[in-house]
Amino acid sequence: MRALVVHCHPKGGSFTAAVRDVALARLRVAGAEVRVIDLYEQGFAPVLTPAEFDGYEKEPENVAPVADDVAALRWCDCLIFVYPTWWYGLPAMLKGWLDRVMLPGVAFLMPDAQHKDIRPGLAHITRLAVFTTCGASWRLTTFVGAPGKRTILRGVRLLCHPRCRTAFAAHYSMDSSTADSRARHLVRVSTAADRLFRPHALDGRRA
Repeated sequence: MRALVVHCHPKGGSFTAAVRDVALARLRVAGAEVRVIDLYEQGFAPVLTPAEFDGYEKEPENVAPVADDVAALRWCDCLIFVYPTWWYGLPAMLKGWLDRVMLPGVAFLMPDAQHKDIRPGLAHITRLAVFTTCGASWRLTTFVGAPGKRTILRGVRLLCHPRCRTAFAAHYSMDSSTADSRARHLVRVSTAADRLFRPHALDGRRA
């Protein structure tokens, strides 16, 4: 298993970092090869520039501005996102990563004369996970529609292998969390990770 962990939080000592560390620990137990993209640490620029927009569909030149991230995405067969949910969705830094890295010819294939819709480009990814925290309650997040969760576990999932496994764990009501609730969440993350990382029928294959 080759796992790419995309971590997004402005503070190194955050609870989100603790969640990331649990995921990394379980990956080590599973014997995975691991790469980490820490968006704030690397100073990732989330804004799609006018030049990138103009060259968005020009393959393979469109990859050049984010070549290292694209290489990591193409390398992995397990993709894990660890981030805080802000305003029910993805942090701007992480949304910008999707905008700039999930490119035509990388994450999906553009419509053409034979295909009216986009087609998956991440069929090599057989595991996908979201480990997050939410300031709002489960009830309020669900009422709004949980757009961040849906973007990844529905939108990105559609671009992965048809039999891609998924995992999700969220600590809701973080604004009123306690040491006990946070500890319980780390256990949930560990359990969800272990289920995701167990042997998979597709392991060792490249779709």
